[in-house]
Amino acid sequence: MNRKHPEKRGAFSGKLGYVLSAAGASVGLGNIWRFPYLAAKYGGGIFLLVYILLALTFGYTMIVAESALGRMTQKSPVGAFRSFGKKKWISFGGWINAIIPILIVPYYSVIGGWVIKYLAEYIRGNGTKLAEDGYFGSFISNGVSTELCFVIFCLITLAIIYAGVQNGIERVSKMMMPVLVVLSVVIAIYSVTRPGAIEGVKYFLVPNVKNFSWMTVVAAMGQMFYSLSIAMGILITFGSYMKKDTSIEGATRNVEVFDTAIAIMAGLMIIPAVFAFSGGDPDTLQAGPSLMFITIPKVFANMGLGTGVGILFFLLVLFAALTSSIALTESAVATFEDELGWGRKKSTVVIGLIMIGLGTLSSLGYGPLGFVKILGMQFLDLFDFLTNSVMMPIAAFVTSLLVSRVVGIDKIEEEIRHGESKFRRKKIFVVMIKYLCPIFALIILLSSVANAFGWISM
Repeated sequence: MNRKHPEKRGAFSGKLGYVLSAAGASVGLGNIWRFPYLAAKYGGGIFLLVYILLALTFGYTMIVAESALGRMTQKSPVGAFRSFGKKKWISFGGWINAIIPILIVPYYSVIGGWVIKYLAEYIRGNGTKLAEDGYFGSFISNGVSTELCFVIFCLITLAIIYAGVQNGIERVSKMMMPVLVVLSVVIAIYSVTRPGAIEGVKYFLVPNVKNFSWMTVVAAMGQMFYSLSIAMGILITFGSYMKKDTSIEGATRNVEVFDTAIAIMAGLMIIPAVFAFSGGDPDTLQAGPSLMFITIPKVFANMGLGTGVGILFFLLVLFAALTSSIALTESAVATFEDELGWGRKKSTVVIGLIMIGLGTLSSLGYGPLGFVKILGMQFLDLFDFLTNSVMMPIAAFVTSLLVSRVVGIDKIEEEIRHGESKFRRKKIFVVMIKYLCPIFALIILLSSVANAFGWISM
């Protein structure tokens, strides 16, 4: 299990660098864009409770497993999996973990470009224009405008990746994550103090068993993949940059707290404000992906200090989007470095070309390429479905099998105890990795595919 390119491989400076970078990977559009509308749709407080329980079990187990695999092998996903055998399913597991970020980051960057556009318009004082009916639709159908914003977002991400692990990823994460926390607290306080917002706070924070359904659990499980960046190769790659004296369990605990806190803050930023704006109308709360780009600008337009709040909010979203896109791109770059023996410069340039190429399909998919549909979906929706609904559950399933059936709990425990004296949550880890994680992954896969084809409604 020697490093293939020890002279080229980067490393985090210590625990803080890893935690903030891993938290940055986790805290992205999944938290701030997706979490609030799922919480609103699937029961508010009861969804939040189920999500937290899953984060402490499912999420914890997958973060520990992937981080340990990365640090144990000092390799990115393909090499890490290959270290434990040449069976086809093991090799497949490594490659699917490696390919997922390569497919996600292009369309993720398109959404990041939308965020740049909205931030720029708020800075220019055009917040009321963003709140107009039809603005978002006309913007994303304008191929030139969306493509320009998308390319700007890509170039920012690639410049940070080019700088390396410590000088790029770690340095930016150390700057962005504290700012992101402060902004989320400020906006959440402002949101919950709006007239009529307290009912939204109660809906989001107080569990009501009457709102519970099986789909609450399925939706919360699906959100785990988005929120914690599990089953997409990132944590294996970041684990390979982690020093041996860093506590994996301790770092995982910090990432869990960071991620869950930001998800709760996102809910408090959005749900009470929308609740007050709509008078508690469930259709407005459950607007889905359009919540951020259509509903929120309308909410801000009806608030005092709407322009200022809009600037702070979309700056926060931009930082969150960037930290995640950096992590996704780094995982892809690390695969090229490790498997092809390329340097960081060449790997970054090639990944950049792939990002621009695939991302352009998604960027133009609601405009000039709107006539092209596959399985009834535009390119962005198709890439999202393939990665998050199909490939990530499969990656989680295969990773669980690798750890429990091939690597073995003893070797994982040995790796974890490099950073601390004992494996504190070993019992939870064993039950989850052997039995529940594979089952959960299959449930998410089957329910997501069935929903996509209209066999069930989610």
